[in-house]
Amino acid sequence: MSEIKYGFAPVFDKASRLLILGSFPSVKSRKIEFYYGNPQNRFWRVVCSYFGESVPQTVDGKKSFLLKHNIALWDIVTECEITGSQDDTIKNFKVADLKTFLQNCAVRYIILNGSTAFMIFKDNYGGLDIPYVKLPSTSPANTRFDEKEWFDALSSAFNGT
Repeated sequence: MSEIKYGFAPVFDKASRLLILGSFPSVKSRKIEFYYGNPQNRFWRVVCSYFGESVPQTVDGKKSFLLKHNIALWDIVTECEITGSQDDTIKNFKVADLKTFLQNCAVRYIILNGSTAFMIFKDNYGGLDIPYVKLPSTSPANTRFDEKEWFDALSSAFNGT
C-alpha cells in the first residue's frame, strides 16, 4: 500500500487576479515545503523574469512576490499516492476545491502548468466561467518548454491581451 502524500495550502489573498495551478509538488518541493522547490524547475525564473525581478531566495520572499503581483499559486491535486515526482503515477487523489477558493479572491484567469494539471482541471472544472490556458510544464523533465508561451499567457492575464 502506497503512502498518501499531501500538497500545500494555496498562496493567495483577496486581490489575487491570476491563479497558477500545478499538478502536485515534487519530492524536492515537498522536502522544502513550498512550491517549485527543484532549482532546475523553470517556474520561478520565468515568472520573476516576466516582471523583471530576481528570484527571491526564501519561501517568504516568494510568497511576497506572488502577492505583490496578484498571483495565486496552488496545485489541482491536494493529496494523492505518487511515486517520486512523476505525474503519471498520481493515483487515488483528491482535487482542490476551486469553487470555494474562487469565492475568496478576484481570480479572472487561470494558467495550468502542464498536461496533468490541465487534464485534472478540465475533468473537474472544465465548465468554470473563467478563462484558462494549458501551458508547457516548467518541470526540468519537459524538453519542450517554451518561455514565450508563458510570457504571452502572463500578458493575457495582466493586460487582457
